[in-house]
Amino acid sequence: MPVFLGGDANVYGMARSFWESYRVRSVAFCKRALPALAHSRLFRAVVENPRLEEDEVLTSLLTAFARAHPDQVCLLVSCADGYTLQLARCRKALAPYYRFACPAPGVVQALGTKKGFAAACAARGLRTPQSITLAPGMPLPTLPFGWPIIVKPADSPAYWNCRFAGKRKVYLVQGQTELEQVVQQVAAGGYRGNLLLQEYIPGPDTALSVVNAYCARDGSVPWLVQAQVLLQERTPEGVGNYGALLLEPARQDGALLEELRTLLQTGGWRGFANFDLKYDPRGEPVLFEMNPRQGRASYACTAAGASLARPLVEDLVEEISVTPPALQPMVWHTAPWGAVRRHCPNRTLCRQAAALRRQGRCRCQLLASGEGVSRRVWYLLRQGNYWRKMQRYG
Repeated sequence: MPVFLGGDANVYGMARSFWESYRVRSVAFCKRALPALAHSRLFRAVVENPRLEEDEVLTSLLTAFARAHPDQVCLLVSCADGYTLQLARCRKALAPYYRFACPAPGVVQALGTKKGFAAACAARGLRTPQSITLAPGMPLPTLPFGWPIIVKPADSPAYWNCRFAGKRKVYLVQGQTELEQVVQQVAAGGYRGNLLLQEYIPGPDTALSVVNAYCARDGSVPWLVQAQVLLQERTPEGVGNYGALLLEPARQDGALLEELRTLLQTGGWRGFANFDLKYDPRGEPVLFEMNPRQGRASYACTAAGASLARPLVEDLVEEISVTPPALQPMVWHTAPWGAVRRHCPNRTLCRQAAALRRQGRCRCQLLASGEGVSRRVWYLLRQGNYWRKMQRYG
């Protein structure tokens, strides 16, 4: 029985992967369930508890749940950054009741945080954007790189819990005055962590790429899948997330994937990892971060024939070697297809994706087959609202 920590679209994609691969329904534990889980038949239960980020609460709830289902193998999967670190801290208490793949806390800090990831990449000669850390209350530094710059929180879980008008996942800042305004706005919104001021890597949405990886119990990394971005989200809260992806065997950057495989192996990672990157104008990959989980768009891998459920089951339940992914060409999207067609900046890629779609090689993220009327109505309303957001933010 899959048990997920989280309540967003990533959880829905994982539940869909398990349903399509094994015809099992899932359970989710979260502080607050987002609309992505609304009215879904893929879940036995969605358990909300506002104190779930407290270790004692998490272990108590999960232990009680596993004890109530002694006849089933409970497979525990983190679907959010904060939960991965929490699972690492609670691993000894949960190990008698669950099977899960999670690195030790020190490894999460070394690779699964923005600062640690940049240091690990530098040690291996992998390029990341030039960055400066700005602590709360510190004066703005002199930048060693030009404008515009990217501003984003160094502590993603803490920032996720903040609520304020104009909040963005990342900020593209054009100058000093705007930077001062952003710093003040984020502080007023309740965020007390460090900010990262990063070099901006120019290029359209289609220069972006995403890689999902699975690291097995024996330390090997047999499963890596890369996807080409067709469209990035446009809304303030969605910038940095993906609206559409193209997956094809020919789009796997073998040299990059081998570098990432080595990075994970030498770092001692276990379980899923997710890399966001961009190819600069010279075609060189620049790694932005490694999320200590599968990506929010990772159902795209399942859609393309590389189920995210299978490496977990093979590694942790069947205890056999993980089958390497065998990709088939596929288009994945969460944005309405009309929005993808209108806003994708590379018309050649868009035509290739449209041709795959006409062949039936296309999956939308949030509507699995077999969902009921309530879910379908919710989905249609959600897509209509997406159009309105696209018209507003363009």
